[in-house]
Amino acid sequence: MSVANLLKTKGNTIYSLHEDASLREAILILNTQNIGVVLITDKQGSLTGILSERDIIRRALVQETGFRDEPVSKTMTKKVKSITSDASIDDVMFLMTNSRFRHVPVVDNGKINGLISIGDVVKLKIAEAENEAAALRDYISAG
Repeated sequence: MSVANLLKTKGNTIYSLHEDASLREAILILNTQNIGVVLITDKQGSLTGILSERDIIRRALVQETGFRDEPVSKTMTKKVKSITSDASIDDVMFLMTNSRFRHVPVVDNGKINGLISIGDVVKLKIAEAENEAAALRDYISAG
């Protein structure tokens, strides 16, 4: 299955903030939407970073107070690895596993088209395994 097909079924809702937004605003979005990351963009809407809960925790360990009112650009991960819509789910799994992160933005020709999480991948793989098991049961029963 391709990333494009996964986005069709899961949707492509994206939560993003401008890189000048405060960390406090980002924390509010993460909390109210119950999500783990927010994408960070420039004025043209291009991806410039990703901010995760882990980024915020690391920042809090370095600077205990005052950082929540600073721009997200001071805390975000700037070197973002992304995938394109035509990538396979196996490509996504390989990237997530080897890079040790749980969210990958989908970017086509500079436009953000979605976000794939490890939860999306696991859900898909479980559904595929269940479908395969059902097909095998049907095959054996018909035998």
